[in-house]
Amino acid sequence: MDMEQVNALCEELVKAVTVMMDPSSTQRYRLEALKFCEEFKEKCPICVPCGLRLAEITQIAIVRHFGLQILEHVVKFRWNSMSRLEKVYLKNSVMELLVNGTLSILEEENHIKDVLSRIMVEMIKREWPQHWPDLLLELDTLSRQGETQRELVMFILLRLAEDVVTFQTLPTQRRRDIQQTLTQNMERIFSFLLSTLQENVNKYQQMKADASREAEAKANCRVSTATLNTLAGYIDWVSLNHIVAENCKLLETLCLLLNEEELQLGAAECLLIAVSRKGKLEDRKPLMILFGDVAMHYILSAAQTADGGGLEEKHYLFLKRLCQVLCALGNLLCALLGLDANIQTPVNFGKYLESFLAFTTHPSQFLRSSTHMTWGALFRHEILSRDPSLLAIIPKYLRASMTNLVKMGFPSKTDSPSCEYSRFDFDSDEDFNAFFNASRAQQGEVLRWVCRLDTKTSFQMAAEWLKYQLSAPIDTGPVNSCSTAGAGEGGYCSIFSSSFVQWEAMTFFLESVINHMFRTIDKEEVPVSDGIELLQMVLNFEMKDPLILSCVLTNVSALFPFVTYKPELLPHVFSKLFSSVTFETVGESKAPRTRAVRNVRRHACSSINKMCRDYPDLVLPNFDMLYSHVKQLLSNELLLTQMEKSALMEALVLISNQFKNYERQKLFLEELMAPVVNIWLSEEMCRVLTDIDAFIAYVGADVKACDPAVEDPCGANRARITFCVHGILGVLRRTSWPSDLEEARAGGFLVGYTPSGNPIFRNPCTEQILRLLDNLLALVRTHNTLYTPEMLAKMAEPFTKVLDILESEKTAILGLPQPLLEVNEHPVYKSTLERMQRFFGILYENCYHILGKAGPSMQQDFYTVEDLATQLLGSAFVNLNNIPDFRLKSMLRVFVKPLVLFCPPEQYETLIAPILGPLFTYFHMRLSQKWHIINQRSVLCGEDEIAEDNPESQEMLEEQLVRMLTREVMDLITACCVSKKTAEHSAAPTVDGDDEEMMATEVTPSSVAELTDLGKCLMKHEDICTALLITAFSSLTWKDTLSCQRATTQLCWPLLKQVMSGTLLADAVTWLFTSVLKGLQMHGQHDGCMASLVHLAFQIYETLRPRYLEIRAVMEQIPEIHKESLDQFDCKLLNPSLQKTADKRRKDHFKRLIAGCIGKPLGEQFRKEVHIKNLPMLFKKPKPMLETEVLDNEGGGLATLFEP
Repeated sequence: MDMEQVNALCEELVKAVTVMMDPSSTQRYRLEALKFCEEFKEKCPICVPCGLRLAEITQIAIVRHFGLQILEHVVKFRWNSMSRLEKVYLKNSVMELLVNGTLSILEEENHIKDVLSRIMVEMIKREWPQHWPDLLLELDTLSRQGETQRELVMFILLRLAEDVVTFQTLPTQRRRDIQQTLTQNMERIFSFLLSTLQENVNKYQQMKADASREAEAKANCRVSTATLNTLAGYIDWVSLNHIVAENCKLLETLCLLLNEEELQLGAAECLLIAVSRKGKLEDRKPLMILFGDVAMHYILSAAQTADGGGLEEKHYLFLKRLCQVLCALGNLLCALLGLDANIQTPVNFGKYLESFLAFTTHPSQFLRSSTHMTWGALFRHEILSRDPSLLAIIPKYLRASMTNLVKMGFPSKTDSPSCEYSRFDFDSDEDFNAFFNASRAQQGEVLRWVCRLDTKTSFQMAAEWLKYQLSAPIDTGPVNSCSTAGAGEGGYCSIFSSSFVQWEAMTFFLESVINHMFRTIDKEEVPVSDGIELLQMVLNFEMKDPLILSCVLTNVSALFPFVTYKPELLPHVFSKLFSSVTFETVGESKAPRTRAVRNVRRHACSSINKMCRDYPDLVLPNFDMLYSHVKQLLSNELLLTQMEKSALMEALVLISNQFKNYERQKLFLEELMAPVVNIWLSEEMCRVLTDIDAFIAYVGADVKACDPAVEDPCGANRARITFCVHGILGVLRRTSWPSDLEEARAGGFLVGYTPSGNPIFRNPCTEQILRLLDNLLALVRTHNTLYTPEMLAKMAEPFTKVLDILESEKTAILGLPQPLLEVNEHPVYKSTLERMQRFFGILYENCYHILGKAGPSMQQDFYTVEDLATQLLGSAFVNLNNIPDFRLKSMLRVFVKPLVLFCPPEQYETLIAPILGPLFTYFHMRLSQKWHIINQRSVLCGEDEIAEDNPESQEMLEEQLVRMLTREVMDLITACCVSKKTAEHSAAPTVDGDDEEMMATEVTPSSVAELTDLGKCLMKHEDICTALLITAFSSLTWKDTLSCQRATTQLCWPLLKQVMSGTLLADAVTWLFTSVLKGLQMHGQHDGCMASLVHLAFQIYETLRPRYLEIRAVMEQIPEIHKESLDQFDCKLLNPSLQKTADKRRKDHFKRLIAGCIGKPLGEQFRKEVHIKNLPMLFKKPKPMLETEVLDNEGGGLATLFEP
């Protein structure tokens, strides 16, 4: 070997590495250097000597690291082509580096240690145990060289376990060989780890107090830490016998280390992994030793010491781990208790609960939250929930909950000890807010279980807290220049005010307790007098602060069930609620209402609605009083918003359902709807709704925008339209016939029976609604036509954007963090444009809600409207080309889907088929174009393309909207075509956003899915059948895994099966099969999609290959397909006389055939393949001898078997 050549190359490599790592290098030089280094690693025949030269201890760290990387590259990619002598030389050189090639343990860089251990593990993966039987002995010898080598051995053992067991980054046979050998030697390995840990901990503890031996102490500490990390890599999967060996010596050592500051975190990690182990409950029994006095003492004293040391990051991290250990112990106890008679509740269970409660009362919101799930498990456990210790701690837990429910601890504030901890855990107030809300919901669940165990104490504490809040003065907080930081506008509370957060927490507590109390305890045990007293106190409480008043209203709703015991309180309750419906903070001022005021009014309307819905029999005697009050409010046009008017009308309709008399309810609804009918059917409104120009002028979209504070001239016109649409929807949504068949018949609601025997009812609101239908369809047609470019041109600035998506909706769709909490003292709409946008958005949604509710509510009376299909096609489905995706999405969900699902079978041909045929064809065309653009975008967009205003977020929004629309279309097709039972059984959850993680990896055999009657009806129409098949199979190639999964498991096969009996064109079969293979190319990287697509392709090929030779031609085009293997598969498939192999083996064979078209994740597409050869089998299974072989064995005849 020419040493000069090695030296020259090394000089070049040192220069290249220096250029790459120098921050001042230009990108061009850096790329050239990188290219030179990579080419050297790939092509140079003298990589090993160069790598060893660069790795010498005299070089600087970045050069040594690169030298070691070269050696790693050689082992990974050239090992199979190296001679035995070359391998031995490299192995010995690496061992020499481990002994003498590193600096001392405290000086050496971590990345050098890491890459050295990686090289060793790569060699181990290729040679151990068959060709390297003495490895463990060599590592043991190496570890005796000193602390530096001992730490490196720990790195090697940990890396080996991670690669073989955790990440499984090597072929199955090699992995099995290594794992079996590790398991066989585990007693030896664990003994080595434990003795190393104890020896180094003892040395560290002896030396740490001696200042002259500080370096030695640190070195021993470093080895101890590495040993704990390595143990953590093994504890998760080794047999539990090793963990509990020698009377749980390992667990005892770990508990002792909890009080050793430098090692406590690693020890807690190991304990947590041990206690959280899955597996047989029987095997986990010895872990109960951790409930013993000694272990519990060490755990508690460690927690107290760490918490007493002030807020330091490492102490806080340790507390988190310790909290998780206690949680895991609680869950272990819940799992094991009751398993058999030997396991009893631990003697010091009370001590455990006290220590666990200390974490629940800790200032850190994260620690508090971590305990909720375990408290829930303890309180609902069959045996533990009766334990005196647990029952005794309930009052303390409730007190802790009262503190924890108060939303304090925002990282941007300093008004609570929690704030300091929150700055460690949360990046922003928004993050904290989201976390706190989720945590509070969990706490609510736990409170319900506590209430079940001790209802009396829970109710008493809720009552005490409510009384305290009713008597406490209102503290709005300091008036600050930033109103959200302290008091709100006009001296009212803000969301951060002390009084509001207390009221909010108390309200949540009371609601959780009372809701569960009425569900769980007997009627006789309900504390009626106390409850009524509380309700009267709340009703008599006067409050002008909108945020506090909103809490008061929630308390009225929570305490309302007590009214059933004293109905004479009902007028008082309604008086309280109606006064809040018209709540104002500044008298009759015409300034825009703030969000907080609007929320109070809506809250009051909602509470009235809820009472009328849940207690209609109780409210019915007061109906006349309620009706006169609502009429009085409705008579003043400016007093209520249109939504508030609609909500009160809905409350009256809910009570009218209790009339249980068709004629009486119909007359009442006529009277209630009279104002809506008069406006809606007036000549002016008819003209406005049918003439687009008149409509634009009427709503004020052609007028230049004025100052929002100035009176909006067309506001009253928009209010009239909104009032009518809200009124129609409210009445349609709330009117119903009695659920009891006899009551419905007696009341005149029953009009007959369907051919299948189902009752047919009539709705009292039908006549009124049908009168208004023509104008509603005219409004829908006008609204859809507004999207044409010529109509948009007629709108004045800034109303040209009035039909665009709202910023808040964009934020939600993109999954961006919402503003912390909308500032309550600001007006609801900031500009006239925003107000107009909201008007059009709500109008569009509500019109489709009405059309969607019409079918279920009015049944045959709606579906038999003359020329309904023509009317709908001429209104709801006009100008779809110009309507944006976000509007079409809601149209499909709230209108088309219920229209189809509730349609009687007699109307399928006359109504559903004429609508769905063109609709499905249109959506396939629209979605195909959109997905084509999305797929091409990455190819077409160059780096130097002119940037628009944040085009990336615009593209993401567009893509997400296309994805959401696609899901709605696929959902509609599935609902129409596949029987509901199957769809529910195998459907993936419909959630927007990133759902790959949620995908089922099991394949639901789509052969069990059957077409519905509607599906069969649609498939008889050639145009609809074609549209359904093309859309279902095209969706496999669109960039949306959820749609692909749904189509594959539920739609494609049932649809294809329906048409297979007929004559399918060869081109169609080729296209369908190709679509599935393209789907595999697109989605093969996702296990769930890949499994179901392979299953579908297998079904299609097996079923259609005998009839269509063309499918074979498609298979032959798959990259890297083995023709001989395909011939073999076809031969078995086409020759029925051959014995058929098992279904799984045929499918595995087919999967291997199409492997060339299964897509890979981006990270694997360009990765260089690492090939690890299998070594001779370690454990060969003896081949079972056949009976004839036994008889004909070399012994000769049968007689030899019986010879003595």
